[in-house]
Amino acid sequence: MNLNYSVSFVLPMYNEWENIEKSISILRTLAGEIAPDYEIVVVDDASTDSSGDLVETMAKTSGDIRFYRLEKNTKFGGAFARGFKEATKDIIMYMDSDMPVSVADIMESYPLIQEYDIVTGCSSVKKGDTIKRKIISGVYNALVQTLFGLDIKDINSGYKIVRRELVDDLKFISRSPFVDVELFIHAKKRGKKVKQYPLVFQSRSGGRSHISAMPVILATFRDMLKAKLFSGISR
Repeated sequence: MNLNYSVSFVLPMYNEWENIEKSISILRTLAGEIAPDYEIVVVDDASTDSSGDLVETMAKTSGDIRFYRLEKNTKFGGAFARGFKEATKDIIMYMDSDMPVSVADIMESYPLIQEYDIVTGCSSVKKGDTIKRKIISGVYNALVQTLFGLDIKDINSGYKIVRRELVDDLKFISRSPFVDVELFIHAKKRGKKVKQYPLVFQSRSGGRSHISAMPVILATFRDMLKAKLFSGISR
């Protein structure tokens, strides 16, 4: 299934030693099915384990891997933004570096980018959410809807397909997971089409997620307020 697009697989990474090598291997196999012209862009958000060194070594011997290491941890957003900036192909396929989406779902959702400017995964099944996480997520999504008029389920989901031309002129101001919201605001302002694709996100096979850590949550809400009050971003 080659749609005649080249593809940049973008993976922001933080302490993913247990997952990143397997994820890259899966993406290489997938690329053979959907895009012979591809690159894998890995941005290390100042990991404290050996995952950065692992990918850097792989990149030195593999022409399909482009590796960037941030000197200071940015709570995800900086790695996300850098990955989108460095992507050079027609289509950006972003996913969390623990590969939370199945190959079957990627194969089914990828053709949708022919009709839409962004295809974003949304969870059709909630697995393992704690009461704390449900409350935080509910408040966050309600604020995003109220402040910015974005009716998107799972706006921070770990799987998105984006036409690169959409983000050529986008300069992310956030350094937290709020960058996802900036992406959709940018698309909305330009009248671009967004497709939400329901899927079941796969549980981690190793490592742990840092997205619900309190410093990340605080940084996200801080960037939300900054975007609303000082940047001119609005509904």
